[in-house]
Amino acid sequence: MSDTVAAMQHETPDQALARAEQALQAGRVEEARRVCRAVLATAPDHPPALALQGVIAGRSGDPARAVEWLEAALRRQPGVASWHAQLGAFYRALDRAADAVAAGSEAMRLAPADTANLVNLSLAFAELGDHDSASACQLRAIGLDPTRADAHLALAEGLLAAGEFGPGWIEYEWRNETEAGRGLLPRLTSARWNGMRIPRGRILLVGDQGYGDSIQFARYIELVAQRCESVFLGCSAELAPLLARMPGVAACYQNWDAIPGHAAHAHLSSLPGLFHTTIDTIPDQIPYLLPDPVRVAAWAQRLARTAPRPLRRIGLAWSGRPTHPNDRRRSLRLARLAPLGATGNASFVALQKPFPAIDMAATGAFPGLSDLSAQLTDFAETAALIASLDLVVTVDSAVAHLSGALGVPVWIMLPWACDWRWLRGRSDSPWYPTARLFRQRTAGTWDEVIAQVAAALRAGPR
Repeated sequence: MSDTVAAMQHETPDQALARAEQALQAGRVEEARRVCRAVLATAPDHPPALALQGVIAGRSGDPARAVEWLEAALRRQPGVASWHAQLGAFYRALDRAADAVAAGSEAMRLAPADTANLVNLSLAFAELGDHDSASACQLRAIGLDPTRADAHLALAEGLLAAGEFGPGWIEYEWRNETEAGRGLLPRLTSARWNGMRIPRGRILLVGDQGYGDSIQFARYIELVAQRCESVFLGCSAELAPLLARMPGVAACYQNWDAIPGHAAHAHLSSLPGLFHTTIDTIPDQIPYLLPDPVRVAAWAQRLARTAPRPLRRIGLAWSGRPTHPNDRRRSLRLARLAPLGATGNASFVALQKPFPAIDMAATGAFPGLSDLSAQLTDFAETAALIASLDLVVTVDSAVAHLSGALGVPVWIMLPWACDWRWLRGRSDSPWYPTARLFRQRTAGTWDEVIAQVAAALRAGPR
């Protein structure tokens, strides 16, 4: 007799499920799943067990199965607001935005003052393209709870995507107060920089988000350096060799305890707001990243052998960081991009690090493509390789930002629900003048995007 079954002999199904929920909250997913299964073995139609099994499936990366379980629970017990809200979140994960709005609306009908449900409903409206309803939900959530950080952040991303940078930057400062953002950075005892000039003081700039964000906002470093004695930069070891070459950077640090004294600090992602950036005042002096010429020459020599002229040298990146919240929508399997490999007169260069093992079998569809991840030791090395290419084709990842910051032509394939920084409805980017954007017209449909990129490759760069 298993421990789970033995324990249930002395408790009711509801007591067992309470124990399963505690296990799930503590990250003990398999324990929670075992308890649910044991309850359902004796009570197959128990709605709370069905619902919890759905939540477990969703958190385990199976939103389709999660929807099945939650729909089954709601057929038996339809009046539970939290189940409708959970169902809406998993509909969103399956690109079923209209169903997500319906589920979220029912959750709000049942619990009209629940701010978490308001935020989730706002995200469903945004993915449906109803941005006015999305912002109305976010404002209502903030009205009910002014400290609701995820509502502020969702509002910020909607404003920034619409080009309303002034209010957008104000709301964007809540990003590090969300549940996901809290505790990622140590507490600093220096003052938060407000943009003032400190001619006899040093300013610490901190890379507070992902690689792509740090690359995008690194363009402000030289502007900060003009207002102080010197700039220290706290960033990842992968970015340090590249960003250390930027004008104005005195030194880069990865160890917080090693950072010298400084008068004030700022997060890199706060700099656009501190400089009151509008679409028309984005610092667009491209390139603003400077690859090591020795590394560039080494890659140029290698490519002269592996991709001799007149072949076009096309860099390819198809998968982002798996832990990114939007990665399921933005990343692809290499095999999906096979039409690009058949466009002729090109040699492809993989910019993936790591190179997914699942994609190795598809390399034959792309002339010249091989796994270079062992040689791409950091972003400085990747930058040197990109600087030797004619074009980069990529999903929305750090490679897109790196290519744009280097001034290399870059074609970016975007999902329907894409990041705010690509704005709405544009095929260009005010952040990166050499970028061209290829957007999904409907959620989850990549074939049309890939066909457009392939046609553009056959037509030649423009």
